[in-house]
Amino acid sequence: MSDDTVPGDATFNRVMLKISGEALMGDQGYGLHPPTIARLAKEVKSVHDMGVEICMVIGGGNVFRGLSGAAQGMERTTADYMGMLATVMNALAMQSALEELGVFTRVISAIRMDEVAEPYIRRRAVRHLEKKRVCIFAAGTGNPYFTTDTAATLRANEMACEAIFMGKNGVDGIYDKDPAEHDDAVRFDEITYDEVLTKRLRVMDASAIALARDNNLPLIVFPLDEPGGFKGILAGKGTYTKVV
Repeated sequence: MSDDTVPGDATFNRVMLKISGEALMGDQGYGLHPPTIARLAKEVKSVHDMGVEICMVIGGGNVFRGLSGAAQGMERTTADYMGMLATVMNALAMQSALEELGVFTRVISAIRMDEVAEPYIRRRAVRHLEKKRVCIFAAGTGNPYFTTDTAATLRANEMACEAIFMGKNGVDGIYDKDPAEHDDAVRFDEITYDEVLTKRLRVMDASAIALARDNNLPLIVFPLDEPGGFKGILAGKGTYTKVV
């Protein structure tokens, strides 16, 4: 970036936002729900308007999840590539919603499909961020056997993001057990990556956690379905768990 000052009142200059594909389907059991996508796009725009540079990675579980496809007998590599294509569909949907709000956006795919997305070139992606364009990284890492959690952590490191924001539906952070099943579940305000691994807390997959830990990249888990939550945390407010 051209300078080290923090824009506006934000606590970070450049962040990675990771959301699941399921977050885009609203109350439906499958696919895309345009009003939900529009709401999430407004959340992203509110942070973009603060001057924060934003990367995004969106999962593909609302369309196709490679691991579940493999569990049903499909060859794993093929299933994972199908899951990567699902993430491209979600990225294009989010791009459309953001540009409807006047936010310039680039979909950058790890699998070449030049008619619908740019190929991943790190220096070009960094330049897009410097020009205040939202960059949505699609198709995972371009390799099977790696989740979009790992893709988000990898791209966040490559883009020199200062934190990964992981938006969750129905939960305001990381708990010691599933709060939907246990009334006595305790939320952590802050926890270390090593504790996440040793306690087997289901935040990200282990390879993503290790990659973030080894590169000192903070992870902030926050409620995606709370209006203004993303912006609020960047302004130093709200409820969340920070993994350090």
